[in-house]
Amino acid sequence: MADHLEASVTLPSDPASVAAARTYVLDTLAEWGLPADTDAADTVRLIVSELATNAVQHTFGQSPTFTVDLLLDRDEELRIGVTDSHPRFPKRLPAAVQQDNGRGMVIIRWLTAEYGGRLTVRPTREGGKTVRVELPWTVGVSPVPAAGLQEP
Repeated sequence: MADHLEASVTLPSDPASVAAARTYVLDTLAEWGLPADTDAADTVRLIVSELATNAVQHTFGQSPTFTVDLLLDRDEELRIGVTDSHPRFPKRLPAAVQQDNGRGMVIIRWLTAEYGGRLTVRPTREGGKTVRVELPWTVGVSPVPAAGLQEP
C-alpha cells in the first residue's frame, strides 16, 4: 500500500448529505483495505455520521457546504476531517433528560479515546473550522489467513 493516501468530497449542507458522506468514506476505506463489516468500519461510520450531522445542523445556514477529508498516513494513522465555513466551534450541551440531540461530540470523543485516537478542532483561514479525528489504522483490522492455510 502507498505511504500516503488522500481523498476528499464536498457536499451541500443538507440532511441527505450525511448518508452521502458515510457512503463516500466507507467506500474509500474499503478501497484502502478496511472491510465494511469490521468494528473499525462501524466506528468510522458513526464518527462520520456525527461530524456530518453537526456540519449540517449546527451551521445555521451559514455554511452552504461541508468537506470531508480522509488521509491515510504510512499505513499507521487514519485522519478524518470535516470542515465547514461556520466560525462557531462545537460545544457540549447539557445532558438534559428530555434532550434528543447535543450528544454528538460526546460520542465522537468517547469513540476516539476508546480506539486510542485524538480529536482536534481548528479554525480555518477562511473563518470556518475543521473537526478532525485521528485513529490508528490498525484499529479493528484483523489479518486474513492466506487461502488454504489454517490458523492454529
